[in-house]
Amino acid sequence: MDYQYADIAKMIDHSLLNPTLTTVDLEAGICLALAYDVASVCILPYALGRCAELLKGSTVKASTTIGFPHGGHTTAIKRAEAERALADGGEELDMVVNISQVLGGNWDYVREDIAAVIEPAHAAGQKVKVIFENCFLIDEHKIRLCEICSELNADWVKTSTGYGTGGATLYDLKLMRKHSAPHVQVKAAGGVRDLDGLLAVRALGVTRCGASRTKDMLDECRRRLELAPIIHTPSGPIGGY
Repeated sequence: MDYQYADIAKMIDHSLLNPTLTTVDLEAGICLALAYDVASVCILPYALGRCAELLKGSTVKASTTIGFPHGGHTTAIKRAEAERALADGGEELDMVVNISQVLGGNWDYVREDIAAVIEPAHAAGQKVKVIFENCFLIDEHKIRLCEICSELNADWVKTSTGYGTGGATLYDLKLMRKHSAPHVQVKAAGGVRDLDGLLAVRALGVTRCGASRTKDMLDECRRRLELAPIIHTPSGPIGGY
């Protein structure tokens, strides 16, 4: 095995975006993310402030979504969402492109829409992941989006919201890695459900993966590495890594 626990845990953005999650569910999810020391928690926007408060002092980033999940918000609203998220302690923002405008080939609009989120985030020293929602696109769209995101210095290009008709595929991840600048990372979302799937996308150069099955994947990782299991409770982490 060519990895350590931290290499795998720090690939995971623990997803807390299901609209049915209650405050109790969200805080339990944050607790789990802390216990397993993942890369970030991507949480419903209204809960971001509390999430940032609970993650303060840890190595787990607080993140949320912009224009989620359909990307059809006006550019002004996306910028306002980004500014509010940054004020609430957001360190990474996952924004959805305007899918309608991508399909229509209105690339000037698409560029301005993406820039409206990247500009305030980078000015605040924070990062942006740009979600394409590849299940609705053809290769021409994906490649052009990679080029635009590279020109705008996006931090990641991301396959999917997890709420479309399909998620990350190995084909798309290879395509996005090939057509993105070296400084732009690639994130998989939707469809990576176990450790072997996570290792497969890692081998393609993917550095982040959105996951709701974080516990199962990282428990298996620790088992293979012969590490002690992590024990945690909803009120906070106990021992472990």
